Amino acid sequence: MDALLDLWERPVAREKYLIAGWEQWADAGAISSALPRYLVEHTTARRIGEIKPHGFYLFQVPGTHHFLRPQIKLEVGYRRELTARKNEFFYTGDDAKGLVIFRGEEPHLDAERYADAFFDAVEALGVQRVIAVGGVYGAMPYDKDRDVACVYSLPRLKAELGRYAVKFSDYEGGVSIGTYLAALAERRGIEMLSLYSFVPAYDFSPLSSQFQGIRVENDFRAWYELMRRLNYMFGVSIDLSELRQQGAELTKEMTAKLAELEREHPQLEVRKFMERMAKEFKENSFMALDEVWERELRELFGSEAT
Repeated sequence: MDALLDLWERPVAREKYLIAGWEQWADAGAISSALPRYLVEHTTARRIGEIKPHGFYLFQVPGTHHFLRPQIKLEVGYRRELTARKNEFFYTGDDAKGLVIFRGEEPHLDAERYADAFFDAVEALGVQRVIAVGGVYGAMPYDKDRDVACVYSLPRLKAELGRYAVKFSDYEGGVSIGTYLAALAERRGIEMLSLYSFVPAYDFSPLSSQFQGIRVENDFRAWYELMRRLNYMFGVSIDLSELRQQGAELTKEMTAKLAELEREHPQLEVRKFMERMAKEFKENSFMALDEVWERELRELFGSEAT
């Protein structure tokens, strides 16, 4: 095994899945950086390994000063704390099913070697499928279900993915770490999906020099909708009630913020902008089979059926 990889525990659950996120470019709504951290805390997952940072990160770029450098804390000339790049694996589960959660920092250098270390961990842990999560900003209604774009590693996966209300990406341009890894995963026959949720962002700068725009920083609704898909895909039951509530509160906050913006900057015509967008938007909602059956029972027998 690559010396870059250090695994001090190898869980023995019969089925294991992996959710991965990074401090990275495609991190709209903090989906890639903060959702895995939330899952670690929410499930009390334990740390089981890491990819060592050696050779993957720049120390500095001339002219940027603090942009890339590690941070240090000194007391009377002595180091008390020195930050290090972290790429860590956490685990939660039982004998039947387990979830590996990966929290990483996108490499600056030697990405293929980084990918090899990541996939070495996937194989050593016996993971059945890897899901990388990320976010991209776009103009879409904040009170509707988020669009989710999907990239997959193996052609045979496409038929299954239609169950999860995803759209298959035709993007061309600079690659994100999740999509890069999904492309390389095929070489090793690893099932890997990159799921990117679209996160609401509205650019008003063409209409006013006083106001640039508004966007969702922590898109709890996107976190919730991604995790509903993954709960169903993996057959696990992570409690999502807190995320559902936070998503509902986010919708209320956005409603209030846009109403305030309409009052303070009537020239932006925020209400008309939002109504026009909602009219053009086609919601692509995910509904698990048990939810479909429940809805059909309600329609057939009335609300008393449930």
